[in-house]
Amino acid sequence: MAHGKERPIRLMEICGTHTHAIARAGIKQLLPEDVRLLSGPGCPVCVTPPEAIDALVSLSRLPDVTVCTYGDMLRVPGTSPDISLLKEKGHGSRVEMVFSPMDALEMAKADPSREVVFAGVGFETTAPGTLAAVRAAKEQNVPNFSVFLLLRRIEPAVRALLADPESKIDGFLCPGHVAVILGEEGFRFLPEEYRLPAVISGFEPADIWLSVKELIRQVREKDPQLVNTYTRTVSREGNRLALQLMEEMTESCAALWRGLGTIENSAFALKADYKSFDAAEKFDIRLPDKSAPTACRCGDVICGKIEPAGCPFFGKVCTPEAPLGPCMVSSEGSCAAAYTYRNW
Repeated sequence: MAHGKERPIRLMEICGTHTHAIARAGIKQLLPEDVRLLSGPGCPVCVTPPEAIDALVSLSRLPDVTVCTYGDMLRVPGTSPDISLLKEKGHGSRVEMVFSPMDALEMAKADPSREVVFAGVGFETTAPGTLAAVRAAKEQNVPNFSVFLLLRRIEPAVRALLADPESKIDGFLCPGHVAVILGEEGFRFLPEEYRLPAVISGFEPADIWLSVKELIRQVREKDPQLVNTYTRTVSREGNRLALQLMEEMTESCAALWRGLGTIENSAFALKADYKSFDAAEKFDIRLPDKSAPTACRCGDVICGKIEPAGCPFFGKVCTPEAPLGPCMVSSEGSCAAAYTYRNW
């Protein structure tokens, strides 16, 4: 196991809902002095590269195109703080907030003269819903609907983190929402391949505290296991229907992540039968292999290299009212959590 006596135990949660629950309950302040709880790449909006925002803004400027997405995505800056979907909407582009991809599909059905593009962001948790909308569009013959897939797989990101020599992580608080889909087996690679403790947790303070306590025990006793403390919701095999949908409709592909660069097999791509509903193919959108440098340090925050307060802009130039990066925008972002609950 990676832990040594010369430094604190470093545990990482990889779910934005955990991040906010931990901040709201003040759990970090209750930990022993030799334990640090870090935020990882568990916020899907936060790991979306700024170049993807630029692409969506450019797409919204095309005539007869409506871009739809979740509310958090509207305020995320692109490669410049002056670029966002919300600002583009203010300039007259058709940008709409929706609560589900099915809302975007209904827009496309209501006005066949407009192309409606849904920016599908998320991990395995939201992938089935996005794919269900694509399948419905095909079955109902709605050719003016497409999705710009920004869906990511959590396992390759965790592996990329562990391959970074700067990452010194001793155990993982695994995301309950993703585990509902993947099941316990989705995180077994952590103790079996990396000899690292892994605990699947719920989201109540008692859930998280019990899970963190178990992680600390495993690290101190050098007893790495996969433990599921969220058994009321997470099964061993996961959601079979959702897994079957993902297997039938998608294949793995490389993708650019904020802070982590391009990771092989870390994203979902539509298979050939559904390619006509892929906005990247329809509008010839190509993202670069690397992100351009930005002043915002969200990439370091979501990799656990710094705390939010370690960014020189945090709480000063960068606030929820004037965010420089997605971690201050998203309802799952670690900077937003730290700022809201004053955990710095």
